[in-house]
Amino acid sequence: MNSFLVCITCLLFLIDGAFLERACSKQDVLDYLNLTKGNEKFTTCRPALDWTHPTIVYFDIYLYGILSMIEKSQIFVPLLWISARWNNERISWDPKDFCGIKKVILPKELLWKPDLYVVEAVEKEDGPLNPYLYITHDGNVTMEDDHKIVSTCTMNVHKFPFDTQTCHITVSSINHSDKEIKLVPASNSSKATQVARESILTEGEWEFLNISVSKEKDIYEGQTYDRIKYTISVRRMPLMHFINFQLPILFFLIVDLASFFIPDRGEKLCFKVTVLLGISVLMLILNDILPSKSHRCPLIATYVIVIFSFMLLSLLETILVIYLINMSSEQDTKRVQRPEDLSSETDKCKGNSSDHICYSGVEAPLESLMLKEIYSKEKMNDMHLLQLILEELQTIKQTLVPHALNAQTGQKLIAWALCGPSEGFLGAK
Repeated sequence: MNSFLVCITCLLFLIDGAFLERACSKQDVLDYLNLTKGNEKFTTCRPALDWTHPTIVYFDIYLYGILSMIEKSQIFVPLLWISARWNNERISWDPKDFCGIKKVILPKELLWKPDLYVVEAVEKEDGPLNPYLYITHDGNVTMEDDHKIVSTCTMNVHKFPFDTQTCHITVSSINHSDKEIKLVPASNSSKATQVARESILTEGEWEFLNISVSKEKDIYEGQTYDRIKYTISVRRMPLMHFINFQLPILFFLIVDLASFFIPDRGEKLCFKVTVLLGISVLMLILNDILPSKSHRCPLIATYVIVIFSFMLLSLLETILVIYLINMSSEQDTKRVQRPEDLSSETDKCKGNSSDHICYSGVEAPLESLMLKEIYSKEKMNDMHLLQLILEELQTIKQTLVPHALNAQTGQKLIAWALCGPSEGFLGAK
């Protein structure tokens, strides 16, 4: 009889165990907690049984990427993984009663959430967010999601493109003071920096340096609010800016200096104006990059302005030299007699006595040709003009010497024929 009772008891225990095993589900946990959309007990008020006890929110940020940094509008766009954890005192269950279930995932609309916001945010997120959070048997609630934060960042571009920027992400509660919500950073600076270096996906033209985590207090209308500030430091990689911007400006300066060896002054002037226009285009590109307002002038702007000033002075110097040379050529041209005046003076020379040395019919056209050529080249430079005059004078000298010798020999022969050998020779002397 006793053995029969023991068998029945064991059978009932097995049947009851099988029934319990089949009935375990996470919906049973929600039904046990009465977590439904119509239950305002979990959604309206802060989950504290005693209102004097603050809700401690452990907040954490992990940097996954640097999407954009716009210097012109002072905008910083990081990709962040945000995690917030707090304790809901109205939620608890014994995992033994629900087949060892310790965690349940449920929609965000079923529970109260802290009203946290990013102080520097300038745009609302338009992408999809994670619609779920999860709770544990001891009442801990965890909410995680990735966020693309469009935030303001005061950038110092004085050393552009060799600059280092620090941007802040500050998290605070909108309505709850520190007596109701206490914000506590879940990770310190070293852990946040290490996780960011291991998990960062994209950096663009920037190199991630570190993240600094600090806790602050903000006083507004007599109430104190907790704040957690994350300071993200990044450094620009300047290679492409140096190759695409600074080197071309330096090459423009070298080419402008080399233009002094161009012999034609007109071509030199056109070349310098073209180079100056090229620098102007690069200055427009720089104006699109740098912010419109800055407390200190960027060094690259000073660099471009100095080179632009040198090239402008070079252009003005070329214009001044051309003006002075043309003015000097006009003055020299006015001093040279015209060919018509030269022919009249040649005729007067033919009618004078023998004590005036006049050019013969062979030399006069030669000198006239020289003066015509000089008169036709009024805009030649002084050195070229002097060289041409010297060459023509050498030609005249070589032509006049044989004529003078021939005239002296003819006089001796005539005297010898008229007066005899001895008298003619003495008379010639």
